[in-house]
Amino acid sequence: MRSGRLAAIGLLLAGSVGLGAAALAQAPGFDPIRTRQVGQLLVLGSFVGMREAVKHHQPVKPFAEPAMAISHWMDQYASLFPPGSDKGDNTKARPAIWKNFARFQKDAADASAAAKKLAMLAKAEDTAGFAAQLKVLGGTCGTCHKAFRAK
Repeated sequence: MRSGRLAAIGLLLAGSVGLGAAALAQAPGFDPIRTRQVGQLLVLGSFVGMREAVKHHQPVKPFAEPAMAISHWMDQYASLFPPGSDKGDNTKARPAIWKNFARFQKDAADASAAAKKLAMLAKAEDTAGFAAQLKVLGGTCGTCHKAFRAK
């Protein structure tokens, strides 16, 4: 489970970055595009680790903290899309984000809630519930990516 712990540490660090994102978005030298790209890679790493644990019938309790970190990350995620961060740094963010920001925020909130429930199921060592909720979380990610992320 070393990879799970490393992913958790990475996500906790990413979550810390996200917590100050709104303030940092105005700071000189802060790059919201790069921050969101790196944070999403950390989320992906944790998600893949969780999916592999379920696939190989591994304990899910170690994923409680990474799942909660994903929830915290998603709570801050929309703040990483300030006006003007739609171009550059190879962003895949679609203009639809800024045209329908309320929906984008709702999608992020849905992902946060799904990850929070995933964390509770992991903590309770509910393997079957965790596996089902992991699919729910993946679905929330897919919904947002279809609407707001270019291929």
